[in-house]
Amino acid sequence: MRKAGISVTTKGVFQGLPWWVTWIAIPVLVLAVFGGLIITVVGFVVELVFKLLLLVALVAGLIYLVRKFSSSSSSRGDW
Repeated sequence: MRKAGISVTTKGVFQGLPWWVTWIAIPVLVLAVFGGLIITVVGFVVELVFKLLLLVALVAGLIYLVRKFSSSSSSRGDW
């Protein structure tokens, strides 16, 4: 059964339009409408990746320091 309304595929919508509408005008409109949202999401992802890398570096440094000092003090005995 067919649903009520007009069923239009994406190719059908863009088929009669000039190339510049599909490849220039529509992306510009999308950026104009959703630009702030896109920048916010990209900024959030970049900040999240930076914080994740910082966490990994800090944990690796902590593990390195603990192993370095525990191996040098292991000759004195465990606590």
